[in-house]
Amino acid sequence: MADVTRWVKVAVAMQSALGANKTISAVTLANPGVVSSTSHGISDGAYVVYTITSGMQQLNGRVLRIDNPATSTWEIEGVNTSSGYDAFVSGYANEVTFGTSFSTLMEISPTGGEQQFITYRILHDDVEQQIPSVKAATVYTFRSLWDPADAALIAAETASDQAAKRAIRLTFSNGKIYVFNGYIGFNFAPAGTAGELVECTLTITAQGRGKAYAS
Repeated sequence: MADVTRWVKVAVAMQSALGANKTISAVTLANPGVVSSTSHGISDGAYVVYTITSGMQQLNGRVLRIDNPATSTWEIEGVNTSSGYDAFVSGYANEVTFGTSFSTLMEISPTGGEQQFITYRILHDDVEQQIPSVKAATVYTFRSLWDPADAALIAAETASDQAAKRAIRLTFSNGKIYVFNGYIGFNFAPAGTAGELVECTLTITAQGRGKAYAS
């Protein structure tokens, strides 16, 4: 029987800081992928965000957990880089601190992520053909209570004003985790109807895919 997950006592945390750049010299094409980064100093279970400047764009912008770190390597937990990943050339990683906690969020609605297609037609054919291209961007929309004094909402507004990305971590009451990274859109505008709660809407446009962890 499936382990049912409910939207009850879900902790939503946002990136409050990034560690120093950790230069990556190599990423293996393996299951899981193994990162080489000299004397990185990152602990087991930490989350890092990847900035790939050349090659292996499948990692670029993603927030992922590290596993089995050694002095100059770590495994990318749960990520099989041997399946459809480009060869790595250059890039770096930064450890994420999830120090901002939301307490006003009421609903999350993800949209997008669908496979897009290129449509073409051969001259002698009377049926259009389609081949996969890229996937649509995923946008997460959060409904929130409107509270101009709330520290997390203020931090989100600052990120929005700076057109900055922030990592987000959802931790469910049964221990399951979902992390993603994206650009914040938030202007603190109050909304609602007469006699109901005053609400506001926060959006996060993801960069790269999110990642789910069973615990």
